[in-house]
Amino acid sequence: MSKKIVQTAGRDQLGDFAPAFAHLNDDVLFGEVWNEEAIDVKTKCIITVVSLMASGITDSSLGYHLQNAKKNGVTKEEIASIITHATMYVGWPKGWAVFRMAKEIWNEETPALSEKDEYQNTIFFPIGEPNPYGEFFVGQSYLAPLSLSQVPVFNVTFEPGCRNNWHIHHAKSGGGQMLICVGGRGWYQEEGKEPVELTPGTVVNIPANVKHWHGAAADSWFSHLAFEISGEETSAEWCEPVSDEEYGKLK
Repeated sequence: MSKKIVQTAGRDQLGDFAPAFAHLNDDVLFGEVWNEEAIDVKTKCIITVVSLMASGITDSSLGYHLQNAKKNGVTKEEIASIITHATMYVGWPKGWAVFRMAKEIWNEETPALSEKDEYQNTIFFPIGEPNPYGEFFVGQSYLAPLSLSQVPVFNVTFEPGCRNNWHIHHAKSGGGQMLICVGGRGWYQEEGKEPVELTPGTVVNIPANVKHWHGAAADSWFSHLAFEISGEETSAEWCEPVSDEEYGKLK
């Protein structure tokens, strides 16, 4: 005997408003008819899908029963053949409508998201392209220009373990940089000071002429907006990489 089907949707959604209907749905339709053993559950799923299709029902009810059919062993090839056959009798528009739903449910060809794409879905700003300044980074980073006028703003994204070299934003007056963290977890450190953990919402004000570095934590992607502060006679000096020994001390 197959596993007994139990349904509670009737009582969950209509138990107080229509208790008799809830009883018929949960106890009779699913409790008795779906558990009757003369026809196997897979066949019942097929009959139900075709019955709803013939009735022109293509709402969440059909979606539920298509999912149920897939769960009970109806393959993509079988459902395509079932819908095609039924279309010849119940009508072309109904066939198209059901195929649209079935295609989503049996879509097994959608490639898995890359780690980069998964992370992109967690932040508002684009990750952008591989960083053209990558020679000054340990690991892979990305750069997305957000504004190149008035105040230049870039979204900089670091893969886990990636960090930039020690560097200095030189300026005769003004200058420096401001970071606003927008995703993941990372680190910022000024020379001679303890590292500071960075999480979304953290703001870092970097004075001009101060040697520092910033990047991702070892186990997390990380993104920050970088605001270039205007100043007189500004330039960037790239220095030595952050050593694996230094970086390895961060948790």
